[in-house]
Amino acid sequence: MTDAVLGIDFGGTKIAVGVAAPTGELLASTRLDTDAGSGAAQAVERALRAGRELAPNPAAVGVCSPGIVLPDRILLAPNVPGWGDLRLAELVTAEFGAVPVAVGTDAKAAGLAEYTWGVLGEADPAVYLSLGTGLAAAILIGGRVLGGANGAAGEFGYNVRDRSAPDAFASGAAPLEEAVGGIGLGRRATSLFGVPTSAAQLFALAQTDSRASALVDDALDELAVHVANLAIAVDPELMAVGGGFLGAADFVLPALRRRLAQAVPFPPKVVPAHFGADASLRGALALALQALGAQPRA
Repeated sequence: MTDAVLGIDFGGTKIAVGVAAPTGELLASTRLDTDAGSGAAQAVERALRAGRELAPNPAAVGVCSPGIVLPDRILLAPNVPGWGDLRLAELVTAEFGAVPVAVGTDAKAAGLAEYTWGVLGEADPAVYLSLGTGLAAAILIGGRVLGGANGAAGEFGYNVRDRSAPDAFASGAAPLEEAVGGIGLGRRATSLFGVPTSAAQLFALAQTDSRASALVDDALDELAVHVANLAIAVDPELMAVGGGFLGAADFVLPALRRRLAQAVPFPPKVVPAHFGADASLRGALALALQALGAQPRA
């Protein structure tokens, strides 16, 4: 259909491509391996080819990626050779011609999807928390995602954990993310148990193992402090939790709610996000529809 829009979500390990109707209804989708070791160029080329197969003549294209997506580069980019040098919008335009193209950061795009079709549509302000391998937030005010002066609003994975800690962005660190994000939790669990252990495995072990439970409780309490500080600064009506940690909602949601109730003068309601693994793809589609000037709502 000629009025369909195309969305592409680039990730460090997978690429999701989808096509949607003007209403936002997902019509078709596919997934590709990023093959990060082979570099950025091949990943983009394969994704655009898959997009062309799904939507030969899209009305608009939305693309999202980790990092801060600028016209001529991607800052804070994932560990894919050449990713920081990508000009995503130019590459998409070269493939699809003079159709509206919108590019953005994956967590912010996911937050836009939650506002457009998910649980955040009636809230103002609202916050979408992407909690998983990375930590980031999309702050929505009046239905618009706050970008910030450099496109980096909500990148709270870079929060400083302690004033005496030497690790910070200037030394190449993302302190909070490295401590309580998915990779950081996996590293701490591996050290604790002496065998490779992922964050997902840690959460599963925490059901029965006291050492795992203690590690999870400690990490989530630290994470919750930073979420509470964000809530104090923004005063949101609603916070939606998405990302990989949503698979451990029985641990994550109570920890956040407990700390917010204790620390925030006006605690927001904390709910699971509507979209799971496809949140950023839905966000890319929302960007495409936004580029058309459409305002689809469930």
